[in-house]
Amino acid sequence: MADADTGSTPETTDRIEIYADYVCPFCYLGTRSLAQYREDRDEPLDVEWHPFDLRSGKRNPDGSIDHDVDDGKDEGYYEQAKQNVRRLQEEYDVEMAQEITTDVDSFDAQVASWYVKQEYPEQWEAFDEAIYTALWQDDRDIGDVDVLVDLASNIGLPTDEIRDAVADEGIRAELEDRFAEAQQTGVTGVPTFVSDGHVARGSVPPEHLERLVEGDS
Repeated sequence: MADADTGSTPETTDRIEIYADYVCPFCYLGTRSLAQYREDRDEPLDVEWHPFDLRSGKRNPDGSIDHDVDDGKDEGYYEQAKQNVRRLQEEYDVEMAQEITTDVDSFDAQVASWYVKQEYPEQWEAFDEAIYTALWQDDRDIGDVDVLVDLASNIGLPTDEIRDAVADEGIRAELEDRFAEAQQTGVTGVPTFVSDGHVARGSVPPEHLERLVEGDS
């Protein structure tokens, strides 16, 4: 016989959204901060990833990066960014193979990740982590579909599906829509964290994410 309805409301798992692009070093560092926060939590935390495209204005039709496009980022900008990356590496105790990457395009990686998120959600987190690790720890070109297929193989994903997904114009168009949706939502840079209507921008520390999620700010 079923238990009587006590009228109690089932507990819900806390949730955080992250807008990120794999080629952004601050997104990688932001995920390290998020991992530290999740590790210190007693309860699980649902993470919802939203793709974001930092290379859209500099991408040639063949997928290469056009460095002649003026995006307002000069040598001074990149030097300051590198200093900030080094500071956060020390703060979060993170080793990185490189501080900045300007030649790698993440579009195919995000397509593959989006496909895995839809079709194999229970394996998405491992794939997401593998992509970040490949670029920022192992200095691999995540714009190379063969690298993505290798990463997929290592966690038991069907490699033929990953290769087909990257070439699928429908999935690529869907991802473009997601990029536009992020901008329409008001996301102008990454990483951006959102929880229950509250927003944190940048590679904020774990205690900041705790306040964001748990409402102690």
